[in-house]
Amino acid sequence: MLKGISSLISPELLKILMEMGHGDEIVIADGNFPAVTCAQRLARCDGHSVPPLLDAILELFPLDEYVDNPVALMAVVPGDDTPTPPIWKEYERILQKHGHLPDKVEQIDRFAFYERAKEAFAVVATGESAIYANVLLKKGVIK
Repeated sequence: MLKGISSLISPELLKILMEMGHGDEIVIADGNFPAVTCAQRLARCDGHSVPPLLDAILELFPLDEYVDNPVALMAVVPGDDTPTPPIWKEYERILQKHGHLPDKVEQIDRFAFYERAKEAFAVVATGESAIYANVLLKKGVIK
C-alpha cells in the first residue's frame, strides 16, 4: 500500500501508468471488450467497474492538452436501440472533477475503436457490465 494511491490501482497498473509516455494511450475496457485480443499489455482489474477506476487513474494521469480529443468513447453502433449510454454522464462528471472539459471527448466507431485499442500502450480489463463503457485516454505531460 502507498499513501495517496487508490487501492483500485494494482501494482501492475501503476507500473503501466508510470511507463507510459506523452501521447501514449490506454483503454479502460468494459467486460464485453475483447481486451486480450487487442492488448499489447494487459492489466486485469476484474471485479471493478470503470467509473471508480477512471477516477483513480485520473488522480495520477495527466491528459494530453496538445490534442483536440485526449479522451475517446466507443460510439453506439448505428441501429442499436441504446440511447446515449447513462455511464457517459458519470464519465463527464469524473472528467469535470479532474478539470477536463466534456467537449474534449470524441466518439469513435466500434471497429475503429478496436483498431486504435490494438495500437494503445495498454488495455485495462474490468468487470464493468454497462454497455458502451469503454474509454480511451491519451497521456499528457506534467508541467
